[in-house]
Amino acid sequence: MRGLTVGPVQENTYIVRAAVNATHAILVDPGDEPERIEAALEELGITEVDAILLTHCHFDHIGAVAPMARKTGAPVYCPAGELQLLTESARFTPPGFGPFESYEPEQTLSGGEHLSLAGIELDVLSTPGHSPGHLTYAASGALFSGDVLFQGSVGRVDLPGGNWATLRDSIATLVDGYPADTMVFPGHMGVTTLGRELASNPFLEEIRERRLPARP
Repeated sequence: MRGLTVGPVQENTYIVRAAVNATHAILVDPGDEPERIEAALEELGITEVDAILLTHCHFDHIGAVAPMARKTGAPVYCPAGELQLLTESARFTPPGFGPFESYEPEQTLSGGEHLSLAGIELDVLSTPGHSPGHLTYAASGALFSGDVLFQGSVGRVDLPGGNWATLRDSIATLVDGYPADTMVFPGHMGVTTLGRELASNPFLEEIRERRLPARP
């Protein structure tokens, strides 16, 4: 797995493959700088990108989707609830960023799906709160959490469609559904684990309190 931090908002793009020498891979959230992503694919010996997976469609996560899809021929999997943000990206990109090219995805996902791509098994989880259609991709021992959960922080909820209670419940679903040593590969900042965040993330205080045993 290779992570690249791209663009002015320092978004994390991931190249994921089943084994160190595998020549097939998937891309998660190619947010910007397609030339750097392409160079990393070549450096890793990736000859085939089997899919481009999007956790959500905010501008900083989709800026390189169109050029990478064109370059690799990979189908794009987009959250169904955020389709318009990808197909009409200019309307939803803040002033001073981009311009980014719109794209019509080949597949949409709503959560609950299971994907087998590039030799990797992934469960698609609905994790709204930061954005209405946000998805998390769960592979063996790993979560690609987009802007749901960060190292020491969580996704912002002051953008259109954001909601703190919904985001908190999405994070609780991850914490309750996966082991503490599960690696979290977020859309910004560093890699962490569910256990580390449950123990120390100040935004998870309500979730920690829920898990405490009832007092006699």
